[in-house]
Amino acid sequence: MIDFLPLSKIISENKSFLLTTHVNPDADAIGSELAFYRMLKMLGKTARIVNHSETPYNLVFLDTDSVVEKYEKEKHDMLFYESDVIVALDFNSPQRVASMQIAFENSRKLKICIDHHPHPSPFADHFFVDSSYSATGHVLYDFIKKTNIVEPGKSIAVPIYAAIMTDTGSFRFDRTTSDLHRLIAELIDLGTDPTYIYDKIYDESRYSKIRLLGECLSTIRMTPSKEIAYIVITQQALKISGADEADIEGFVNYCLSIKGVKMGLLFFELENGLKVSLRSKGSIPVNLLAEEFGGGGHLNASGIRVSDVKLNDFISVILEAAERYIK
Repeated sequence: MIDFLPLSKIISENKSFLLTTHVNPDADAIGSELAFYRMLKMLGKTARIVNHSETPYNLVFLDTDSVVEKYEKEKHDMLFYESDVIVALDFNSPQRVASMQIAFENSRKLKICIDHHPHPSPFADHFFVDSSYSATGHVLYDFIKKTNIVEPGKSIAVPIYAAIMTDTGSFRFDRTTSDLHRLIAELIDLGTDPTYIYDKIYDESRYSKIRLLGECLSTIRMTPSKEIAYIVITQQALKISGADEADIEGFVNYCLSIKGVKMGLLFFELENGLKVSLRSKGSIPVNLLAEEFGGGGHLNASGIRVSDVKLNDFISVILEAAERYIK
């Protein structure tokens, strides 16, 4: 249970806020930023949203006022030292802001973390974190409702809905409770259109993404136990399809759609390193597997990102470790 009173006090006592989220943001990250931003503007506050990564093309529709900015050192570093409060949304380690990490960590301004991932590193002054929430957007909506800080309308309901819908796997993951469905009903009553949001996020893919998906599905392999399936995506596959990193979102879930598979992994070759997405069923803790390699996340959904390693050298190492968690 989060005590939201300190967050209300921080907002009331400060004027300017810098909001940011993790590299390669998903709908929970972008939706949480936009909901928090719009709440602050309703309160007459000054706010900016600055991210390391571009907003994925399928989430641009959420940013109706084009307020999300892509980080440029010369243009944005000053904000880390001039804003009253820096708000970290949907991440629990400063490494997740990538190119902004130095400015983020060097700033002595008040930092707050609002998140639903477990085990945050001690990088902020205040943490409003609870892993029992379905999404960071869920945390924010609970804050708004419990404190009555603003009266939420459609402009806040839409990004919150997108955040929760995507982070619950369209309401099929464990944290999809009856209370959550009642919350979703409130968001719909505020003007959210579920069909429109689902269509914009999942059913308006670029041709390059579908070409890449076809390439990826042809790489699916299973370990000897038949309980782990994995996909490998190389930089060459990206070039051939014309896709980019944002297009691989959700591909790892195809591994878990295979009967008998309990863990799915997606190995994505970066220009200088490797990204691994991990998913599991039941009580298999892929977050602990991720932590072995400097990553983290949730029990059934986690990730790893490492630099200066070669794809083929790392796959066998990860798979060997993964087998231990299956056993």
